[in-house]
Amino acid sequence: MKGKIRLANSLATVLAVAALVFFYSVQPARSAAAEAKLIIQGAGATFPQPLYERWIQDYGRQHPEVTFKYEGVGSGSGVKGFLEGSLDFGASDAAMNDAELAKVDPAKGAIMLPMTAGMVVLAYNIPGVGDSLKLPRSVYLDIFAGKLSYWDHPRIRDANPDLDLPHKAIVTVVRRDSSGTTFAFTNHLGRVDPSWKTDGPGVGKVVDWPGNALTARGNEGVAQLVTLTDGAIGFMAYDFAQRLKLPMAALQNQSGAFVVPGAKTGQAALASADEIPADLRVYLPDPTGDNAYPIVSYSWLLLYEHYANPEVSQALKGAINWGLDKGQAIAEEMGYIPLPEVMIGKARAALARIQ
Repeated sequence: MKGKIRLANSLATVLAVAALVFFYSVQPARSAAAEAKLIIQGAGATFPQPLYERWIQDYGRQHPEVTFKYEGVGSGSGVKGFLEGSLDFGASDAAMNDAELAKVDPAKGAIMLPMTAGMVVLAYNIPGVGDSLKLPRSVYLDIFAGKLSYWDHPRIRDANPDLDLPHKAIVTVVRRDSSGTTFAFTNHLGRVDPSWKTDGPGVGKVVDWPGNALTARGNEGVAQLVTLTDGAIGFMAYDFAQRLKLPMAALQNQSGAFVVPGAKTGQAALASADEIPADLRVYLPDPTGDNAYPIVSYSWLLLYEHYANPEVSQALKGAINWGLDKGQAIAEEMGYIPLPEVMIGKARAALARIQ
């Protein structure tokens, strides 16, 4: 009897040891499998960040074999990371200029793809004033030039005879970081009045704003600061103002009409482009057309033409093709402007060159 008990105990010990050996032998294999999952890192513009995060979420459910990560750090930082080679892709609301393209590693090359477009809105927080504020072109330019100090200034009152505008200080809220949204806005102001570019703050991702402007990082930071500040007005992507339910001014366009931001007015602005160049760098600083919203911008992905890892290039091409197809309906749902069909066709042709 004792012999049987000893035999049973020995057998149990052997089985326990075997189980431990098996457990620890398969753990590294499992870890290696987990680590083998492809991770693709991007960063840049905050303007399309909510859209890109939604695309990553939806696409990831269909393709769990690859993980895309995106960090909204501003267009300037996105371009910088792309040029340094620390990212698999960058993103910018201002396409890289010739000087930046000259810094790209020739062995890698660069392709810029418009993936979406959007409107830069002027959202405000004026106590007692609803969502029907109208701002003429010269007025919103002079507000951000620091030349108009109070909301009941005669030039603002004349454009809004039905509003009871308070004698309250105007507080402008602008971007602190290097921003493609800033480029789109200042590029528009420079077209409205050339002296903005030659004698004023200038055009760029970062400018020296006059007056006592409040500064914030990212579109979200500007939107939050406007929400918290009585008398504030700030420029930001439409989606950020919409999510925080901030009122947005109707802006006077080149034709003289006051236009509110929306899908139809944004599409009318994109449709005013005369032509699309081979490098897909399309700027619309002052769209024509009676129904065109005056401040719109494409937003570009920055991609290498040649990737060292073919798995990365194939994964990017698959995801981007999805974004140019199913992703456009999501963009419209979220308040972005879906790409015109002609732009989608040209973007697909450029994407096919990536290896």
